[in-house]
Amino acid sequence: MNLDLAIWALAALSTLAIFSILYRENPVYRLFEHIFIGLATGYGISILWTQVLLPNWWTPMAGDGKWPWIFALVVGLMFYTIYTPRYAWMSRLLMATLMGMSAGIFFQGFARLYIPQLAASFLPLVQPEPPYVLFRNLVIVVTIVTVMTYFFFSFEHRSKVVRGSASLGRWLLMIAFGAIFGSTVMARMALLTYRIWYLLQGRPEIGT
Repeated sequence: MNLDLAIWALAALSTLAIFSILYRENPVYRLFEHIFIGLATGYGISILWTQVLLPNWWTPMAGDGKWPWIFALVVGLMFYTIYTPRYAWMSRLLMATLMGMSAGIFFQGFARLYIPQLAASFLPLVQPEPPYVLFRNLVIVVTIVTVMTYFFFSFEHRSKVVRGSASLGRWLLMIAFGAIFGSTVMARMALLTYRIWYLLQGRPEIGT
């Protein structure tokens, strides 16, 4: 049995073992689930070391003589003080610092990503544009206004106009969620189709 055939057989066995959950919970699925999680964890650790820690921390410290990088190890080890009640405040201090930094970075990314989108949502409705462009702009503006009305809870929706707008916004949300769910299902079906093709057509020729 050549190497390609052995690899295909192992991959096919793994695929069938994972798909066996569709029948019911069984020890074979559990075994291959744990194997997959273990492999993924090991692969993640190797990527963390080879692509993050080695070039950005170990090489500058050990190879280039930038010894102050040793303090990064000390700071990282301080996270484990959470297991000691006496020194747990160190880990909380680091977590609070990281959460603050992450919040600032996230807000910066949010502003750069979504503020231009918000500005782009103010579309012209009366300018001399082709009819399909005006219709598209109208759909976008109506969707934004009605969905925002649906999520506006500062006062009760007593007016018929407000209730109608909120109801339309809810329907538009359902349409959008349905489209997102449909695209997700199609992506999963594409993965399933590939695995079925791999089982039926991907087998290499038997050699010596």
